[in-house]
Amino acid sequence: MSKKIACVITDMFEDVEYTDPAKAFKDDGHEIVTIEKEAGKQVTGKQGEAKVTIDKSIDDVNPADFDALLIPGGFSPDQLRADERFVTFSKHFMEEKKPVLAICHGPQLLITAKALEGRLATGFKSIQVDMEYAGADLKDEEVVVCQNQLVTSRQPDDIPAFNRESLKVLA
Repeated sequence: MSKKIACVITDMFEDVEYTDPAKAFKDDGHEIVTIEKEAGKQVTGKQGEAKVTIDKSIDDVNPADFDALLIPGGFSPDQLRADERFVTFSKHFMEEKKPVLAICHGPQLLITAKALEGRLATGFKSIQVDMEYAGADLKDEEVVVCQNQLVTSRQPDDIPAFNRESLKVLA
Protein backbone atom coordinates (compact mmCIF):
# COMPACT_ATOMS: atom_id res chain seq x y z
CA MET A 1 0.00 0.00 0.00
CA SER A 2 1.31 3.41 -0.97
CA LYS A 3 2.46 5.62 1.91
CA LYS A 4 2.64 9.42 2.12
CA ILE A 5 6.11 10.24 3.47
CA ALA A 6 6.99 13.62 4.97
CA CYS A 7 10.62 14.63 4.40
CA VAL A 8 11.98 17.46 6.55
CA ILE A 9 14.90 18.98 4.69
CA THR A 10 16.81 22.24 4.27
CA ASP A 11 20.04 23.50 2.74
CA MET A 12 23.25 21.51 3.28
CA PHE A 13 21.53 18.10 3.46
CA GLU A 14 23.74 15.17 2.47
CA ASP A 15 22.78 14.83 -1.22
CA VAL A 16 22.62 11.04 -1.61
CA GLU A 17 20.88 10.60 1.76
CA TYR A 18 17.87 12.31 0.21
CA THR A 19 18.14 11.37 -3.48
CA ASP A 20 18.77 7.62 -3.07
CA PRO A 21 16.01 6.88 -0.50
CA ALA A 22 13.59 9.23 -2.29
CA LYS A 23 14.13 7.34 -5.56
CA ALA A 24 13.76 3.94 -3.86
CA PHE A 25 10.56 4.99 -2.09
CA LYS A 26 9.03 6.57 -5.22
CA ASP A 27 9.98 3.51 -7.29
CA ASP A 28 8.08 1.43 -4.70
CA GLY A 29 4.97 3.60 -5.22
CA HIS A 30 5.26 5.91 -2.21
CA GLU A 31 4.75 9.67 -2.29
CA ILE A 32 7.35 12.05 -0.79
CA VAL A 33 6.41 15.55 0.35
CA THR A 34 9.39 17.81 1.11
CA ILE A 35 8.89 20.22 4.02
CA GLU A 36 10.93 23.27 5.01
CA LYS A 37 10.20 26.75 6.40
CA GLU A 38 9.12 28.00 2.97
CA ALA A 39 7.18 26.24 0.18
CA GLY A 40 8.58 26.66 -3.34
CA LYS A 41 12.10 27.39 -2.05
CA GLN A 42 14.96 25.46 -3.65
CA VAL A 43 17.38 23.84 -1.19
CA THR A 44 20.80 22.56 -2.17
CA GLY A 45 22.74 19.58 -0.89
CA LYS A 46 26.12 20.15 0.72
CA GLN A 47 27.89 18.43 -2.19
CA GLY A 48 26.12 20.81 -4.57
CA GLU A 49 24.81 17.88 -6.63
CA ALA A 50 21.17 17.74 -5.54
CA LYS A 51 18.66 20.56 -5.62
CA VAL A 52 15.21 20.02 -4.14
CA THR A 53 12.18 22.28 -4.55
CA ILE A 54 10.21 22.34 -1.31
CA ASP A 55 6.59 21.18 -1.58
CA LYS A 56 5.17 22.52 1.68
CA SER A 57 5.91 24.98 4.46
CA ILE A 58 6.05 23.52 7.98
CA ASP A 59 3.22 25.94 8.82
CA ASP A 60 0.95 24.32 6.21
CA VAL A 61 1.32 20.66 7.20
CA ASN A 62 -0.19 18.44 9.85
CA PRO A 63 1.87 15.38 10.86
CA ALA A 64 -1.39 13.40 11.16
CA ASP A 65 -1.72 13.62 7.35
CA PHE A 66 1.44 11.55 6.80
CA ASP A 67 2.23 7.84 7.18
CA ALA A 68 6.00 8.14 7.70
CA LEU A 69 8.89 10.58 8.19
CA LEU A 70 12.23 10.71 6.32
CA ILE A 71 15.11 12.69 7.86
CA PRO A 72 18.18 12.88 5.60
CA GLY A 73 21.51 13.79 7.20
CA GLY A 74 24.14 16.41 6.50
CA PHE A 75 23.80 19.79 8.24
CA SER A 76 20.06 19.94 7.51
CA PRO A 77 18.80 18.18 10.70
CA ASP A 78 21.00 20.33 12.95
CA GLN A 79 19.54 23.49 11.38
CA LEU A 80 15.97 22.20 11.56
CA ARG A 81 16.19 21.17 15.22
CA ALA A 82 16.74 24.82 16.17
CA ASP A 83 13.12 25.39 15.08
CA GLU A 84 10.55 24.03 17.54
CA ARG A 85 8.01 23.44 14.72
CA PHE A 86 10.23 20.75 13.16
CA VAL A 87 10.98 19.19 16.56
CA THR A 88 7.27 18.91 17.39
CA PHE A 89 6.48 17.61 13.90
CA SER A 90 9.14 14.87 14.21
CA LYS A 91 8.12 13.92 17.75
CA HIS A 92 4.57 13.18 16.54
CA PHE A 93 5.80 10.29 14.37
CA MET A 94 7.73 8.72 17.25
CA GLU A 95 4.81 9.10 19.68
CA GLU A 96 2.31 7.70 17.17
CA LYS A 97 4.68 4.83 16.30
CA LYS A 98 4.66 5.75 12.60
CA PRO A 99 7.76 4.84 10.56
CA VAL A 100 10.69 7.23 11.08
CA LEU A 101 13.59 6.80 8.64
CA ALA A 102 16.64 8.75 9.81
CA ILE A 103 20.13 8.47 8.36
CA CYS A 104 23.53 9.85 9.42
CA HIS A 105 22.87 13.15 11.30
CA GLY A 106 19.08 12.69 10.92
CA PRO A 107 18.67 11.41 14.51
CA GLN A 108 19.74 14.88 15.78
CA LEU A 109 16.13 15.95 15.28
CA LEU A 110 14.98 12.98 17.38
CA ILE A 111 17.52 13.83 20.11
CA THR A 112 16.08 17.34 20.39
CA ALA A 113 12.55 15.87 20.35
CA LYS A 114 13.60 13.68 23.32
CA ALA A 115 12.24 10.71 21.37
CA LEU A 116 15.13 8.20 21.51
CA GLU A 117 14.96 6.99 25.10
CA GLY A 118 14.98 3.20 25.22
CA ARG A 119 15.07 2.89 21.43
CA LEU A 120 17.59 0.85 19.44
CA ALA A 121 19.29 3.22 17.01
CA THR A 122 22.46 4.26 15.22
CA GLY A 123 23.74 7.46 13.65
CA PHE A 124 26.83 9.18 12.31
CA LYS A 125 29.91 8.59 14.46
CA SER A 126 30.07 12.20 15.71
CA ILE A 127 26.51 12.09 17.15
CA GLN A 128 26.61 8.59 18.69
CA VAL A 129 27.55 9.88 22.17
CA ASP A 130 24.74 12.45 21.94
CA MET A 131 22.34 9.65 21.06
CA GLU A 132 23.49 7.66 24.11
CA TYR A 133 22.98 10.71 26.34
CA ALA A 134 19.48 10.95 24.84
CA GLY A 135 18.79 7.43 26.11
CA ALA A 136 19.16 5.47 22.87
CA ASP A 137 20.44 1.90 22.99
CA LEU A 138 23.17 2.56 20.44
CA LYS A 139 24.33 -0.06 17.93
CA ASP A 140 27.25 0.58 15.55
CA GLU A 141 25.69 -1.26 12.58
CA GLU A 142 24.86 -0.28 8.99
CA VAL A 143 21.14 -0.30 9.74
CA VAL A 144 19.18 -0.63 12.98
CA VAL A 145 15.43 -1.27 13.05
CA CYS A 146 13.57 -0.69 16.32
CA GLN A 147 10.04 -2.04 16.89
CA ASN A 148 9.41 -2.21 13.12
CA GLN A 149 9.10 1.59 13.25
CA LEU A 150 12.41 3.44 13.64
CA VAL A 151 15.02 2.81 10.92
CA THR A 152 18.46 4.43 11.39
CA SER A 153 21.77 4.23 9.52
CA ARG A 154 25.20 5.79 10.05
CA GLN A 155 26.46 7.18 6.72
CA PRO A 156 26.07 7.21 2.92
CA ASP A 157 27.77 3.78 2.61
CA ASP A 158 24.83 2.32 4.57
CA ILE A 159 22.17 3.57 2.12
CA PRO A 160 21.50 0.20 0.40
CA ALA A 161 20.74 -1.43 3.79
CA PHE A 162 18.82 1.69 4.94
CA ASN A 163 16.62 1.63 1.82
CA ARG A 164 16.05 -2.15 2.07
CA GLU A 165 14.91 -2.02 5.72
CA SER A 166 12.94 1.21 5.26
CA LEU A 167 10.94 -0.36 2.42
CA LYS A 168 10.16 -3.38 4.65
CA VAL A 169 8.87 -1.09 7.42
CA LEU A 170 6.81 0.92 4.90
CA ALA A 171 5.27 -2.29 3.49
